[in-house]
Amino acid sequence: MPTGHATGGTGPARSRERFLQGEPVGAGVRTSILSSWQRSRSLGLSPDQADLPFRDDFDRDARIVRAAVPVLDRLQARFAGSKMNISVADASGTVLLRRFGEASLARSLPAFQRVPGFVFAERVAGTNGIGLALAERQLIRVHGAEHFAERSQRSACRALPVRDPLSGRIEGVLCFGYPSSTEDPELAITIRKAAQAIERRLLRQSSARERALLRAYLDTGAATSAGLHHTVGVDELALELHPRDRAVLTEKAAELISRGQRAAAVVSLFDGRRVTLVSRPMRSGSGVEGVAIEAVLPGPAPREPLAVPTQVDVPPGGSGRLAVVTAVPPPRFVPAAAAPGRLRVATLSRRLPDIAHGPFGTVGRGGVADDHPDAPPRARGLVMVGEPRVGTYALAARRRLELLSEASARIGTTLDVRRTAQELAETAVPRLADFVTIDLPEAVLRGEESADPRTDLHRTVVHGIRDDLPFSPVGKQVDFGPTTPQIRCLTSGQAVLEPDLKAAAGWLAQDPEHTERLLTQVHSLIAVPLVARGVILGIASFYRAQDPAPFGDDDRSLGLELASRAALSIDNARRYTRERTMVLTLQRSLLPHDLPVQDAVEIAHRYLPAESDVGGDWYDVIPLSGTRIGLFVGDVVGHGMLSAATMGQLRTAARSFAELDFPPDEVLTHLDNLVGRLDREEPAAGAGVIGATCLYAVYDPTSQQCTMARAGHPPPALVRPDGTVSFPDLPAGPPLGLGGLPFESAEIHLPEGSRLLLYTDGLIEDRLRDVDVVLDQLRGALAHPEQTPEQTCQTVLETVAPAHPCDDIALLVARTHALDPRRIAAWDLPADPARVSEVRAAALRQLADWGLDEAAFAAELMLSELVTNAIRHGAGPIRVRLLHGRTLICEVSDASNTAPHLRRAASTDEGGRGLFLVAQLAQTWGTRYLPEGKVIWAECGLDAA
Repeated sequence: MPTGHATGGTGPARSRERFLQGEPVGAGVRTSILSSWQRSRSLGLSPDQADLPFRDDFDRDARIVRAAVPVLDRLQARFAGSKMNISVADASGTVLLRRFGEASLARSLPAFQRVPGFVFAERVAGTNGIGLALAERQLIRVHGAEHFAERSQRSACRALPVRDPLSGRIEGVLCFGYPSSTEDPELAITIRKAAQAIERRLLRQSSARERALLRAYLDTGAATSAGLHHTVGVDELALELHPRDRAVLTEKAAELISRGQRAAAVVSLFDGRRVTLVSRPMRSGSGVEGVAIEAVLPGPAPREPLAVPTQVDVPPGGSGRLAVVTAVPPPRFVPAAAAPGRLRVATLSRRLPDIAHGPFGTVGRGGVADDHPDAPPRARGLVMVGEPRVGTYALAARRRLELLSEASARIGTTLDVRRTAQELAETAVPRLADFVTIDLPEAVLRGEESADPRTDLHRTVVHGIRDDLPFSPVGKQVDFGPTTPQIRCLTSGQAVLEPDLKAAAGWLAQDPEHTERLLTQVHSLIAVPLVARGVILGIASFYRAQDPAPFGDDDRSLGLELASRAALSIDNARRYTRERTMVLTLQRSLLPHDLPVQDAVEIAHRYLPAESDVGGDWYDVIPLSGTRIGLFVGDVVGHGMLSAATMGQLRTAARSFAELDFPPDEVLTHLDNLVGRLDREEPAAGAGVIGATCLYAVYDPTSQQCTMARAGHPPPALVRPDGTVSFPDLPAGPPLGLGGLPFESAEIHLPEGSRLLLYTDGLIEDRLRDVDVVLDQLRGALAHPEQTPEQTCQTVLETVAPAHPCDDIALLVARTHALDPRRIAAWDLPADPARVSEVRAAALRQLADWGLDEAAFAAELMLSELVTNAIRHGAGPIRVRLLHGRTLICEVSDASNTAPHLRRAASTDEGGRGLFLVAQLAQTWGTRYLPEGKVIWAECGLDAA
């Protein structure tokens, strides 16, 4: 497809302009270029960006560098005097080498591009030769406006991936850059020749035994027929295969090599396809014996052939290794004759070689025998060559690495000490051991460090392929003798291997009867200390039973590595447990321990910390004047020590504001100011703004009215005596700390026997549940009027609370009572001093009726003083009320907002002693304000005259 030039607004220049403006692009742009433009735009790259990333940590002695330097020196001599620049980049797009036909070209580049280290990957540089060659994995030509970046519009380039001939992996990219006006078709041949020269030098860096096996394979393939069939390697399918598929194919190939015999295996891929791996034993001319693994893919062969390397150097000597081999794209340029001592691959045929036949039949689709003459040809390719002995070691090493990789993912998923120990055991069984026991000190389970773990070990985990072995049960204290492998490993800090337990005298002497029963099942043991950050945490014991081979040194090293990784996770969990315990202790110490004795409501409460961390949820019950009761529930945003400490401050302040008899909306206003001040004064070391929610309710048993206000908190649940459940629509109010926004109160009538449920959002909010569904569940749990508050708490936690709460839950249930009207006496009187005596007389008669003659003197004196002050300093009308509850409460209200103040009267003062007398006679006294006026009250105990 013609590409045109980047001038005059035609060809790619016009197409690129349309693409950048979001318009449809016509057929004038090659698919690979358009795909690269789209990837560049999706990455958020800008065409006019000038800078490229620079790395100074690249390997200056990499294999690709050693192989490419002589080739680039020859290319520099060939293009001397031209505008050509030649680069070699690694597989990540970092330029490692650069040569110029003219030295002046280097001076025209930015300073950082004159030396190796700058990155031309597509993800940072947009469409360019190096980046696109890595993305397309083939020879690439980018011309003029096909470049994504503006800085490259006047240049053109050709780039070709350079592969390791044995592994098939892309080791780097060779790139020719030149002015767009000097295009030469012969450059395609030149760059291919240069890339092949680099690949041959890469091949020389591999071992002679690898090359000998590869040559033997090629000789066999060439001799079986007119030539090899179309071949395909696993790495060539990397863009199609799932990473798990590639790992499974490689592992299965290594397993076939380790067997050292002719075999076949069918491997199912992630997408449902199946690949047949066929092993071919072979022997090189130099006597190296090995196995070649070929992949046979179902379906017709690909249109373009893929071939193994065209030339292999085979110097004598070398050591055996396992080589992964994949096919590489066939070069368009092939030398007329192979150099002496080198091998050329024969022409590819369209017939399966004889290796596809034999005791397994003819390999058909998915590895199923298929001798039908019309069956489509299969695509075959070399996957791996190696020696059986090396393959066995490689397979074992791979499985060990996979086990360690799996351990990294499986161990430490939680911050629970017991669960982390269980994950270690589950990871080791059955890949390393058949049974695992883990013993930890009780102190470690509590989150502390053990003073002497040898004397405080408890069986924490027992896990194995069966459950019927007579190991000590979980929870039992384990006492190991001084000569046992477990104590020896704790003393030395090293893993102790006992390959034959029948000969382990120290282990046998521990408990002869117990060990005798175990010896009928297990035969080998590795005891490994769990040590992290210099702290001994416990012991892991690995037992082997089914595998007749005893543990070896490699198994001991693997067990020690597993234990080391698990010990770090256990120590993290231990430290977290200790911190969580400290925070939870602080949290619980800041919550009410004993609820006050009062008659207004019957109270039950619960606090349930989150599984992961402790938050700042709290509740409180505060007796108020006039037999009223205040109910608080709040939630401080966040978790940890800061939230718990902030909760303590907030609860203390809330109690203080409530005891000043402020109405609920004013209490929330004061708390809002407090939280804002905490944010300004204590930035919490960058922890962010403190946030909190709160709900405050005041219930008056004399009127059965409840006044409530909330600040960003969930509304309460109200259960009426008939079982009707509702969620009062209270004004929401902003969360505490926002400042400047008002709070509103709402008043609700609560018949006697109603239940009021106050809770924090941890009860109803959960990532896995819908809030409306949870509220319906809560409604059903509360619709039982016969339940007590304690029963209500238990039912709600069992049926509504999440099984694994991720946030704290505070729950407060109050069942209301009403004060008997016969225990309430009230009188209204005008502001006339002559009426004081009448009130005193009426009060004395009422106290006599209540049987409170012993409190009459104190009550008479207090009432006389309070009424006189209201007449002299307040405003009418005046109301007097006596409340007979657990104490005797005297209240005098008037329409004035002036507040009395207790002061010490001088000896010459004629007044000022009335409130002093009231304070001396009463248990407590105070003032609360009404929408119009105030109430002065005094509380007198009934246990003394």
